[in-house]
Amino acid sequence: MKFWAAAPSFRSARLGEIVFLAGCLVLASVTLASANARIKDVARVQGVRDNQLLGYGLVVGLNKTGDRRQTIFSTQSLLNMLERMGVTVSARDIRVENIAAVMVTADLSPFVRSGSRIDCTVSSIGDARSLQGGILVQTPIKAANGMVYAVAQGAVTIGGFSAGNAVNGVQVNHPTVGRIPSGAIVEREVAVDLFQKDYLDLVLNENDFTTISHMESGINQKLGVGRARSLDGRTVRVQVPPEYKNNLVELIAQIENVEIATDRKAKVVLNERTGTVIIGRDVRISEVAITQGNLSIQIGTNFNVSQPAPFSRVGETVALPEQTVKAQEKQSNLVLLKDGANVEDLVKALNSLGVTPKDMVAIFQAIKAAGALQAELEII
Repeated sequence: MKFWAAAPSFRSARLGEIVFLAGCLVLASVTLASANARIKDVARVQGVRDNQLLGYGLVVGLNKTGDRRQTIFSTQSLLNMLERMGVTVSARDIRVENIAAVMVTADLSPFVRSGSRIDCTVSSIGDARSLQGGILVQTPIKAANGMVYAVAQGAVTIGGFSAGNAVNGVQVNHPTVGRIPSGAIVEREVAVDLFQKDYLDLVLNENDFTTISHMESGINQKLGVGRARSLDGRTVRVQVPPEYKNNLVELIAQIENVEIATDRKAKVVLNERTGTVIIGRDVRISEVAITQGNLSIQIGTNFNVSQPAPFSRVGETVALPEQTVKAQEKQSNLVLLKDGANVEDLVKALNSLGVTPKDMVAIFQAIKAAGALQAELEII
């Protein structure tokens, strides 16, 4: 199989639509105008962020689906917990199958106060078969600085089940990862100072100089000329007006609801696993020719039976293998995309070639290598 892309001309055609191609190249296209979005949807205030928490604990109460004896650390954790409760027992005397060692993760949102509850996720790290019906015992969860910010405990919900054994069983969803809604209590707060600040920094979720320029203009129209200034392609610094010195919450509420025109890079995204192709509206393509040829070779074996004549006393029945080889090469197809081609022309061209998802990836890579695709090519 080979693909060839002709050298591009100096003229280019703009694809003014977004294309979705999946599997058999079914087209779903939507013409997009200039997209507007609120600042709160594309940017955040510097310093106002989530914090990740992590802890190690034990899930108990499992119905013989917990860690087995080869998972030593779960047994050692049980011994340590019993010792803290004043129970001394030898490791040789512990034979349990109803506990599982797990990692507990959670996200601590900004401005969460002490005593608030947050969700946490429980994931088995041993060889437990299922966490169904288990209860996480009191587990401190820490931030990257090693300090405890929350304590988790509660019944684990897995949203599925597992029954039977490895030979004859049934499983729904993923039984070794569960969730405890509101299962962690916040013990320590993350300080975020929004009082008596001279300026605020707003950070775009994705770097783009055009969008940051629009955001600067939108804020200046809202608060007055000179209040906002772009620092780079991702950050806008806003000088706090005197009337908002003691009320930054109101200022942020005013800023985050400002609508701005957003922009993005011209990009083609390919997912080879699912056969999905996304073509953005700003993608430009030059004149290009595409050809595809397939060579198919089949090798098989037929078995013929050789036996003696009827009522013959000489010879025996035997099977004789006979190998067959057949080669077939399909006729190559050549499609030319001229300047001014639109999305419909591109889809018709790919359909006429009868390309598969894997073929599409190779075709777009060849077009990019030939310099005819004026966009970023991303394979996920």
